Amino acid sequence: MLPPGGGLLWLGLVLGSVCASVGSAAPGNSATDALNVLLIIVDDLRPSLGCYGDKLIRSPNMDQLASHSLLFQNAFAQQAVCAPSRVSLLTGRRPDTTRLYDFNSYWRAHSGNFSTIPQYFKENGYVTMSVGKVFHPGVSSNHSDDSPYSWSVPPYHPSSEKYENTKTCRGPDGELHANLLCPVDVADVPEGTLPDKQSTEQAIRLLGKMKTSASPFFLAVGYHKPHIPFRYPKEFQKLYPLENITLAPDPQVPAGLPPVAYNPWMDIRRREDVQALNLSVPYGPIPADFQRKIRQSYFACVSYLDTQVGHLLSALDDLQLASSTIVALTSDHGWALGEHGEWAKYSNFDVTTRVPLVFYVPGRTAPLPAAGDKLFPYLDPFDSISESVEPGRRAGDLVELLSLFPTLAGLAGLRVPPRCPIPSFHVELCREGQNLLKHFQVRDSEEDAYIHGNPHELVAYSQYPRPADSPQWNSDKPSLKDIKVMGYSIRTVDYRYTVWVGFNPREFLANFSDVHAGELYFVASDPWQDHNMYNDSQGGALPRSLTP
Repeated sequence: MLPPGGGLLWLGLVLGSVCASVGSAAPGNSATDALNVLLIIVDDLRPSLGCYGDKLIRSPNMDQLASHSLLFQNAFAQQAVCAPSRVSLLTGRRPDTTRLYDFNSYWRAHSGNFSTIPQYFKENGYVTMSVGKVFHPGVSSNHSDDSPYSWSVPPYHPSSEKYENTKTCRGPDGELHANLLCPVDVADVPEGTLPDKQSTEQAIRLLGKMKTSASPFFLAVGYHKPHIPFRYPKEFQKLYPLENITLAPDPQVPAGLPPVAYNPWMDIRRREDVQALNLSVPYGPIPADFQRKIRQSYFACVSYLDTQVGHLLSALDDLQLASSTIVALTSDHGWALGEHGEWAKYSNFDVTTRVPLVFYVPGRTAPLPAAGDKLFPYLDPFDSISESVEPGRRAGDLVELLSLFPTLAGLAGLRVPPRCPIPSFHVELCREGQNLLKHFQVRDSEEDAYIHGNPHELVAYSQYPRPADSPQWNSDKPSLKDIKVMGYSIRTVDYRYTVWVGFNPREFLANFSDVHAGELYFVASDPWQDHNMYNDSQGGALPRSLTP
């Protein structure tokens, strides 16, 4: 961890030596014409953004980014939990290949020495830098954010990060608590700042250093919010008066939902304000007034996050880097805000697997800015005059986060890694995701803002492990040794189909002849996935977990 502010001298020295050493290392691109990359990864962000059609959310800066970008309407994560999803998207391999379903192993030691996106850019002459939560910290990234493989300089973590789960939330009693809902006066919190603010400041400092570098850069910035606890500047609460907050459209646990598919959202139950509700386990429910407060705080976190993205992109403009930098913004997975009676990720539903995915490519998704023009002027979400912005281009095809690796490589002019053989544990550099470059072809006609493929040929896969057929204390995040069932889910344009099958964690083998339960939802008639048609499709035969 770098000392706040004190690392700048060290940073200058390190970056100077790194830039000198990699200046002639890129075989595929000359340093003078290579595009930089700014990758923004947000924690637990579902597509609750204005550019995705949400009329309530104030997200003017991310909407402005989308107006100059290609926005994928239907992008899906491969597992709806932090470490497995981040390792999957950063290596371009599915969880069954990384063999990471929990937080407790490092893929290079446990599965295979797979290259990562930043490692590939580093090996092609880029200075690669990490700010905030990019890899999940801890065992799953070797307690080093995969250094030195992935990064040219040591990753930066904000010093105030350590207070995220401590008692810094002032309750109605005037005392400090470790709450789920945690609007704060920033001046009163330890260090007088918040992690995402520090990350933005550090990222801007790095951009300033790299402006004069002869080498291209790859800068990954990972934002914590809207991950729980909902700890954010309290003024953002004013954007979402409680009287304007509705409940989820389907706040009840669906009658046909197999117990194995349900997650009991144990992590929020550990927060002091939720403990005070004395909820029953595993199904709750949470009182309606508290449900509205949770949704209010999540939305406030999104608007707070938007200001940080806005400051970062505005700095990109101010430093005259917008014409030479690809910007990609995505999330590791979504988060259920009461849908199906759930308050977490940890499932295969759209609400937890669907994510924002936006690419700005100078000269391709938007014209190059003229001298003195700003593509990304900072927009204040409190400004009532600001108008919603339509996305520049949209793709309706189903895509996976696995596609981030080959797509960023191709957009930057690097050789796109080859498709992986099966199996691929012995192959260091390959990809399991589709290359999305075809979507970035410049169109001569603007009669249709959407880009269409053949939707019936497109599939997105997700999966989630469970320790038992019924919800229990570790159903949300089972350790590898405790996994007994794996839910494999297929999302097409027409339906979501999930089958829960026996799983051997020692051999990493799924037994598809051992079916514990199934789910089938038709998208057109059941967009929220509340009416499970699996039993009807099986001729009335009940899954084993539902038989008496």
